[in-house]
Amino acid sequence: MTASPARAASVFSALDDAPMTWRHYAYWLAASGGAFLDGFSVSSLGVALPLLKREFAIGPLFVGLIGSALVLGAVLGSAIGGIGADRFGRKPTFIADMAIIALACLIGAAAPNARFILLSQFLLGVGVGIDFPTSGAYVSELMPRKARNRMTVATIALQSVGMAAAALAGLAILKLRPSTEDWRLLLGAGGAIALLFLLARTWTPESARWLATQGRLGEATALLKSLSIEFGEKPAIFGAEAIAAPAPSPDVTPHAPEVGYSALFAAAYRARTMLVSLPWMLMDIATYGVGLFTPVILGAMRFGGADAGPLATDFVDAEGSAVVDAFLIIGFAASLWAVPRYGRIAMQVAGFSGMALGMLLLLFAAMTDDGAKAHLAFVIGGFTLFNFAMNAGPNATTFTLAPTLFPTAIRASASGFAAACAKIGAAFGTFVVPQLQDAWGLVGVIAVMIAVSVAGLMATAGLAHAVNEEGALEE
Repeated sequence: MTASPARAASVFSALDDAPMTWRHYAYWLAASGGAFLDGFSVSSLGVALPLLKREFAIGPLFVGLIGSALVLGAVLGSAIGGIGADRFGRKPTFIADMAIIALACLIGAAAPNARFILLSQFLLGVGVGIDFPTSGAYVSELMPRKARNRMTVATIALQSVGMAAAALAGLAILKLRPSTEDWRLLLGAGGAIALLFLLARTWTPESARWLATQGRLGEATALLKSLSIEFGEKPAIFGAEAIAAPAPSPDVTPHAPEVGYSALFAAAYRARTMLVSLPWMLMDIATYGVGLFTPVILGAMRFGGADAGPLATDFVDAEGSAVVDAFLIIGFAASLWAVPRYGRIAMQVAGFSGMALGMLLLLFAAMTDDGAKAHLAFVIGGFTLFNFAMNAGPNATTFTLAPTLFPTAIRASASGFAAACAKIGAAFGTFVVPQLQDAWGLVGVIAVMIAVSVAGLMATAGLAHAVNEEGALEE
């Protein structure tokens, strides 16, 4: 059963006009745990891999499989997660995905051999993949219009906070108790954090917009009232009181909204589907491709000593990566201000431009006769500009576009399709870029990253006509 458009619209209007309260922020934090754990898991795996290679004596092929399992799992999770969130609701879906993430991390921490590490990374990818479209839809549907862009950007910004947290945790563990089994603590820490978010999500309510589209106006109205309560105060009246609970009448019809991918390619949404998926896929090709070479080039700069022991080398490499990765957080901090001010399309175009410029700086350093080592400023500047521009622009905006350009009935499905396309791009960056390095060398790979960044810019500009008004949700 679904509510008539007029009655559902009254819920949507009340949500848009609601005042921000502590409950909005608390529900946002619980819903954003998947983005945090995505960053935490990727970064902790990067620190743990050198130790895993020594613990289990695994070769390059198996290391590549471990690294790719997370991405492949995310493709599957994204593809099914959005449809599940549209069919069964946001809350049960993101409770299930956080349970999968917690289980995956704990399997990894207790792994008796490398095959269990592979399994844990694949399950982790599935959980994270399910979470992306679900959390994006939930946050965009929960927030008032005036705060929507800022809070959806803040959700994906927690990905970089998670990366930084894992880097700091890795540094602390390697410094305080150096051991070849420190990877167990890192992976276990992710599981413990996931369990905390799982408990928090059991306390969150269902999305009021999703409830309204299902004809559950009474539950949606109750949630609207609770959102206005500030630590025991009486509910503020902002339109929710005028929404009556549903009762059998001509106002309610047994028409179920269309759910699934087929709706995304109807004439009304085809351009929007391309806008939310193609630039995100191109960005992830560049993001994962460049990420592979950050430790390689920093290693060439001798951040670590050639004669240092393995644990000492891991520690110093982690320091170097943490310095460069700090600009991921700075970029996201900038996006919290810039995206609401200048708009999603403008910042996405600017971000792709900055990514291309950062790679041009690396290309100059790599092509000089005296080598990249003689141009440390260009190397570090290229990496930092790339990271800053990516997170100030595309990495924030691509996450926020799909949840706002599609109606509630297919919002999570659209986000899931876009996220799956992005992870296919990530898989390309993970699998193909190392092959390109062997065939074309570092200069060739950097040139490809420049081309991919420019392609993302052109795709965004060419499809910009499909974007809606800033802060608005399509219904």
